[in-house]
Amino acid sequence: MVYPKEYVNSVTEIDIKLLTKNNIKGLILDVDNTLIDYNQNIPEGIEEWVQILKKQNIKFCILSNSNNEEKIKKVSKKLEMPYLFFAKKPFKTGFIKAKKILDLKEENIGMVGDQVFTDVVGANRMKMVSILVKPIDKKDHLPTKIQRIFEKPVIYQYLKIKERK
Repeated sequence: MVYPKEYVNSVTEIDIKLLTKNNIKGLILDVDNTLIDYNQNIPEGIEEWVQILKKQNIKFCILSNSNNEEKIKKVSKKLEMPYLFFAKKPFKTGFIKAKKILDLKEENIGMVGDQVFTDVVGANRMKMVSILVKPIDKKDHLPTKIQRIFEKPVIYQYLKIKERK
């Protein structure tokens, strides 16, 4: 339940080959530390990455736990994709709404995020393909900083298991 299906350094490493291998036709994207850094900047390459995958018919939807709608709307507008904010991941409600927007089956949706206990657990509960990315920034909001302490051993164990395979 806590292990991702895939683990990559950045969203830009998610290419059509990885998506095809996992039968993914749509991506749900987290925002903070997945698409933007602590200062709300979109790192170089992310806009191009979205455009490349859109040309290959991949659908997108933003799903964020942030209650700052303006921040999420700004990212959504820049990347030209629908958004849902204050999603309360890992609860299913936000994922169900995102699934409706994407109009795809759970097994054809990838959830991309930087947190194990919100993004990965939520996706796994929904039977979606969980894709964990390393956080863009070392800086985090306090609740996330606390969560990272508990994530470290989970990621360490996941990497050990993956290495054995």
